[in-house]
Amino acid sequence: MIDFIIWALAGCLVIGNGIQCSLSREAVGFFQNRRRFNKTFEVTDVQGYNRAAGKMLCVFGILFILLGIPLLDENTSPLVLIPVCGVLPWELAQLAIYELVICKKYEKKQNTAGNTEKDEKIKR
Repeated sequence: MIDFIIWALAGCLVIGNGIQCSLSREAVGFFQNRRRFNKTFEVTDVQGYNRAAGKMLCVFGILFILLGIPLLDENTSPLVLIPVCGVLPWELAQLAIYELVICKKYEKKQNTAGNTEKDEKIKR
């Protein structure tokens, strides 16, 4: 039982982080390595981007808690492997959703010269 409580608290921390991301006024840095290697990461709609990242984190936190339900079993059973082995696929799915859906939708497009579309309109 104590193991599920710890598992659920970790899920609640992720949900809290999602709520904090949703309420942030600046674009949240979700995966820090992305910003380090791609320093020109700019968001077209900060509020929409933060809401999408926050929703993703809240859903991930809820699914994380649900994934830990087999830990409620008092007896040691093979079902305990479900939460242990299930975290990695969920994290990879979260990474894929963030990169392929959220970033693709909200990231400012760059042309080959490295300028954003807004910079091109200013030059004209």
